[in-house]
Amino acid sequence: MQVGVSLPKQGTTTWLDSSGSGCWLGSLGKFPILGHAAVLLWLIVLFYLLGNTAANYFCSSLESLSNILKLSPTIAGVTLLSLGNGASDVFSSIVAFTKSADGDVGLNSVLGGAFFVSSIVVGVISILISPHQVSVDEASFVRDVIFFLFSLSSLLAIIVIGRINLWGALSFLAIYFVYVGTVSVSQIYKRNKNLAASKYLPVVQSFDDLADGTASIPLLGYVDDDKPVSNANLKTGLHDDQEQNYCFFYLGKLIYILELPLYLPRRLTIPVVSEERWSKPYAVISVALAPILLAALCNTQREDLSSRGKLVTYMTAVLIGLILSNLAYVTTNKCSPPKECLFPWLVGGFLMSVAWTYITAEELVGLLESYGSILGISPSILGLTVLAWGNSLNDLIANATMAVKGGTDGAQIAISGCYAGPMFNTLVGVGTSLVLSSWFEYPSPYVIPTDHSLYETIGFLMGGLLWALVILPKKGMKLDRYMGSGLVAIYLCFLFVRLARLLFF
Repeated sequence: MQVGVSLPKQGTTTWLDSSGSGCWLGSLGKFPILGHAAVLLWLIVLFYLLGNTAANYFCSSLESLSNILKLSPTIAGVTLLSLGNGASDVFSSIVAFTKSADGDVGLNSVLGGAFFVSSIVVGVISILISPHQVSVDEASFVRDVIFFLFSLSSLLAIIVIGRINLWGALSFLAIYFVYVGTVSVSQIYKRNKNLAASKYLPVVQSFDDLADGTASIPLLGYVDDDKPVSNANLKTGLHDDQEQNYCFFYLGKLIYILELPLYLPRRLTIPVVSEERWSKPYAVISVALAPILLAALCNTQREDLSSRGKLVTYMTAVLIGLILSNLAYVTTNKCSPPKECLFPWLVGGFLMSVAWTYITAEELVGLLESYGSILGISPSILGLTVLAWGNSLNDLIANATMAVKGGTDGAQIAISGCYAGPMFNTLVGVGTSLVLSSWFEYPSPYVIPTDHSLYETIGFLMGGLLWALVILPKKGMKLDRYMGSGLVAIYLCFLFVRLARLLFF
């Protein structure tokens, strides 16, 4: 993407080539305010694309794949669900390591997001549900925090050493699989224990029941269907509802028109086979255009490929697309999605969701690097703040809502997600990036980017985890304002230190 904006001091137009994909803003060089506004708007659009692609395409494919592969809810939660929630962080880290000059942006974005979620999100949840005196499961909490601390300690050792080979990167990535195995064993033990106890005691639904899929709670509360309504109130309510419906109708139309340029390219290239979103024309077109998009993505990643090689790639993609679209047209019907041979459809939807997430993450990282150069701010600072906050905002809203509306079980799920999710992003996101980077350098080791501020970030992050690990058991595992305020204070102190370093040093 080429961005033309005036430098704040020199007043000259600077052209920056970040990622090669995106929009052209060169004509805004004579209007610096308008240029900055356009860049910020494009930044918001990219964050929206990351979150929306993960929510509407990535997660739905993973959920269906989980059902087909018959994964237990526990394994699906710590693998596929974590991948769906952390897709933006994972791919931003991979792009930063493989496409940028160094991995500073990737490391800072992952660690910044982990710090934000484990301090601000956990702190806000603790403050909001403090009056309800909600407690969480001690064994699960201690297990998650200890594994997270061990993961951060391992990452700190890698940064201190300054280099890592392929086997070291694979070992770091393997820590997450050890965590998944530990979670599985603990859940099996608890399930057997509950089954043994149920022979003598009545069964009570708990968080373990919820994790095993044997209990369900309405996270948004219950609806009182038996409450009587008077005729007068009914007429007034109908009149008010009609006015509100008109407003919502036109507002929805406006949002639909504005969203259409962002919706259509993904809908026309990502196969969707869910019952509520099935459309045969979209399905046929998507399997025809998906190989072409993948070919374009592969050609942009291979700079040494000749024009003839690129043409062969495109022609092969067109041929594959024609074959797949004809098969889709013959084997599907108009009214409902296919019931058999779902696995190829879901894998295709998963791969294209990955492709779109990678494209968006590549553009986002490139934009942050370019904008940081324009403003004179280190891209690692923008990754630690802007990229981390943007990727973690959805966690704040979703987990806080679940904790407030879901009662004890909702709070347990939310708190578990606040530690399992960042741990997944750290181990899988950074781990995969290190594996790929060391693979490209093999047999030589990969040199870790030198950024001394990473020590501060990891130190403050581990301080927040230790605060929660010490305070929560002393409070009887009850989430209260004391623990929440402490976590928020630790994060604000960290921001103050980084801001002071940026301004005065």
